[in-house]
Amino acid sequence: MDHPKEACGLFGIYGAPKAAPLIYQGLFSLQHRGQEGAGIVTSDGTRVRCVKGNGLLNEVAARTDFKELDGHLGIGHVRYSTTGGCRIDNVQPLLVECIDGMWAIAHNGNLVNAGKLRQMYQESGAIFQTSTDSEVLIHLLADPMYRTRPRRVARALSELRGAFSFLLMTERCLIAARDPLGFKPLSIGRLGDAWVFASETCALTQVGATYERDVRPGELVVVDETGLHSDFFSEPPTDRGAQCVFELVYFARPDSRVFGHNIHIVRYQSGRNLAREHPAEADVVVPVPDSGNSAALGFSQESGIPLDYGFIRNHYIGRTFIMPEIIQRHQGVDMKLAIVGDVVRDKRVVVVDDSIVRGTTSRRRIELLRQNGAREIHLRISSPPTRHPCFFGIDFPTTKELAAADRDMEQLREFLGVDSLGYLSLKGLLEPIGGAKKYCSACFSGDYPVAVEGSSGKRGVERFQTTLNLNQQKTEP
Repeated sequence: MDHPKEACGLFGIYGAPKAAPLIYQGLFSLQHRGQEGAGIVTSDGTRVRCVKGNGLLNEVAARTDFKELDGHLGIGHVRYSTTGGCRIDNVQPLLVECIDGMWAIAHNGNLVNAGKLRQMYQESGAIFQTSTDSEVLIHLLADPMYRTRPRRVARALSELRGAFSFLLMTERCLIAARDPLGFKPLSIGRLGDAWVFASETCALTQVGATYERDVRPGELVVVDETGLHSDFFSEPPTDRGAQCVFELVYFARPDSRVFGHNIHIVRYQSGRNLAREHPAEADVVVPVPDSGNSAALGFSQESGIPLDYGFIRNHYIGRTFIMPEIIQRHQGVDMKLAIVGDVVRDKRVVVVDDSIVRGTTSRRRIELLRQNGAREIHLRISSPPTRHPCFFGIDFPTTKELAAADRDMEQLREFLGVDSLGYLSLKGLLEPIGGAKKYCSACFSGDYPVAVEGSSGKRGVERFQTTLNLNQQKTEP
């Protein structure tokens, strides 16, 4: 299956004698959230140090001497680019020197008003070093309008629109923030006297920290030598939230708790609901690993059809969708999963997956099942059809990329090459986790919780900058 990826992974810690090795461990458990680049920034209270690069975390770390990263506080980031290409200067944390010292920023999400803010600052003479939307926050923080006024960070954050969880750092403090609708997850933990922040609770567990709570929507949390302090830069709306439902469907690891829910349990329940809504007469239920495993277990137990492993994953191949270019995705399909022929040969097979986005990977896997002798293939998806683009950090920004956007169920079935096709309803997905008012499900429903100011996408800022440059050239004498 062709998966979307919104996810970057954030990890931060304050108050640990050796912060860098803990940040590395935390990021390692978040590697599934981004594989294009990784970085760590630390401080000992007077000096800030940074190591980052393209590639997997261990590849970047192999070029790093942790002795260079002394400090008791720091932040880290594993990157999947939703805005900005795969350039080294886009790898986070972004580190800049302002008039009042060093600032480091790590961001998960997508800012829908980044283009307008960028243009405003460039027209006033500001110079941008990256093509990522995250950099606009640096310019807001450096702007005298905010820098010289109380609640500087809160005022800057209040200018942003869209989806974000941020970790920010100076020489002496660590700051965490989450957008007012709560699109992106960010948890708080304790490790002895240290405070820990992570995109998923699996990272807290990895370093031995205990989960305390989530950063609340619209909340600004500051940790310094005086302790942890909480403020709100924006009051969250009382009538709705916009937690990204794809975190529960796909992004998060099954052992994490996200938005108050255990990921495995949510996916297991989705599988049971899927079996009720779209039963099938079959001999075996086969999950697409890894994010289809829990739903397939639920489908099997609800339907009474035995579960078996017809796909074996090669764990040395990254998530197919995270490969940034289309060619890489196509090359990675056959390398990522192998078929266990004896499990599917002459069988009626129910294949359970969590979602279909582009459809190209799913089609190839169905072909492989046919080649290995599957008699019938019944595809069951534990989420609704993805029919609408996402502007809040998932990398499918145009409708033309989506297999379900302009096809009905029969056309989709024929496109995928299966004997039957069934998707979980939006009601079946959302009811067990609190209903539509808590989640952003715009990729399924088209109901966007934030007004989108122009189209976005993985290289939207770069396209915007090219257009701006061309327009300026036309007006030159």
